[in-house]
Amino acid sequence: MAGGDGDGDGTAAPAPLDWKFSQVFGERTAGEDVQEVDIISAIEFDKSGDHLATGDRGGRVVLFERTDTKEHGGSRKDLEKTDYPSSRHPEFRYKTEFQSHEPEFDYLKSLEIEEKINKIKWCQTANGALFLLSTNDKTVKFWKVQEKKVKKIADMNIDPLKAVGNGSIASSSISVINKVSHTANGEYTDKSHTSLNKDFSAGAIQSLRLPVVTSHETSLVARCRRVYAHAHDYHINSISNNSDGETFISADDLRINLWNLEISNQSFNIVDVKPANMEDLTEVITSAEFHPTHCNTLAYSSSKGSIRLIDLRQSALCDRHSTLFEEQESPGSRSFFTEIIASISDIKFARDGRYILSRDYMTLKLWDINMDSGPVSTFQVHEYLRPRLCDLYENDSIFDKFECCLSGDGQRVATGSYSNLFRVFGSSPNSTEATTLEASKDPMRRQVQTPSRSLSSSISRVVRRGGEIPGNDTNGNSYDFTTKLLHLAWHPTENSIACAAANSLYMYYA
Repeated sequence: MAGGDGDGDGTAAPAPLDWKFSQVFGERTAGEDVQEVDIISAIEFDKSGDHLATGDRGGRVVLFERTDTKEHGGSRKDLEKTDYPSSRHPEFRYKTEFQSHEPEFDYLKSLEIEEKINKIKWCQTANGALFLLSTNDKTVKFWKVQEKKVKKIADMNIDPLKAVGNGSIASSSISVINKVSHTANGEYTDKSHTSLNKDFSAGAIQSLRLPVVTSHETSLVARCRRVYAHAHDYHINSISNNSDGETFISADDLRINLWNLEISNQSFNIVDVKPANMEDLTEVITSAEFHPTHCNTLAYSSSKGSIRLIDLRQSALCDRHSTLFEEQESPGSRSFFTEIIASISDIKFARDGRYILSRDYMTLKLWDINMDSGPVSTFQVHEYLRPRLCDLYENDSIFDKFECCLSGDGQRVATGSYSNLFRVFGSSPNSTEATTLEASKDPMRRQVQTPSRSLSSSISRVVRRGGEIPGNDTNGNSYDFTTKLLHLAWHPTENSIACAAANSLYMYYA
């Protein structure tokens, strides 16, 4: 991981990764129109990396499960006994899907609430069941996905010679009726002369209809366990579950609420940036996330480009932050678009909790939570767009919210761009890795040479890389600003990335 203290300056940076195509789900054919409801709006791996969830604008959640570990023995001992190569990449298959949210209408505010899934977060598994949180603009839901045995009636007519299941029990009980039996106290009884013998005679057995229930098949059932509603006046942009496994936060433009997973009718407002007079409003909350290991710490970003770290132990209402991270703008560089492109669209903690990755419109920034003087690294995502900011403002593209992600080992960061491109940067101190990939079956098609790493500020050790990307690809085609790669996720333990291009889910490995 990059560091501002320079301890790792003497160590060699890891070699750039060679990315390869792995899988695609929902691939479009040439010229096929994409339905609005099918466009993917959220992607999330679970902590183990064995499950992947996607949400779309139609309110559906689709789950995928990893198959390569199951097929080759899941345990480490089993894998060590086999001769399978260690370079085997993750492979996933469709598991199930369910309708998480439906379109609603708020009659009090005359407001239509769309069903689009904004965020998905996995919760701790229990008893073989999967748990996850999903949210649209107003309502968070807690889902349980579990395998259930499907009971089916296999047969209704009982054949004594071929009876199975309940039929074998019925036929055996019938055969006993016509035999001599002894009671518990030794009394001798012969029931062959009773009327039962007439009813259950061999000739009349065909008219007896007993259902035979079998449960050999299993199906996945998604059940909504909790609905956390009526707590947000503005659109929810983030949810994040706590490391304590009991609580989570939901954040909208002006407030962050703390919930207990087991209590759906009550939440605690822990951050409120709404001024007494809305005319005094200068910034809004854009993203929020809990620290991965410290249950009392969370961070949230703002539309002014700042990140605030807060400690829940300080007070019930966290109006004051414990640490403020923001980059001072260079004098003379301010323009009409400065505040717009400074707005942070996404933040992510590194797995160890030491660093925070943030994405604004033009750059990725890596922050050390122990150093608030500025980011330790800055990565230029699409600097070639700077001369075209006016056009992007006119068509509203400048307000697109790109997500970002870090690798599990913290050595690399990734984010999306236009023309269905995404970029992977090496975050180690001496790394010059800046790879451009396309969400297609040939990810390296638009690969271009990037300049070597250069230090632009010896004081804050800010690094700016990957800026010199032309407005055309290697084939001379101009970039397409209508196709954008907003959502992507990095596998928690391996170099594997899942990203969404419209309604298609692409997966790559290195």
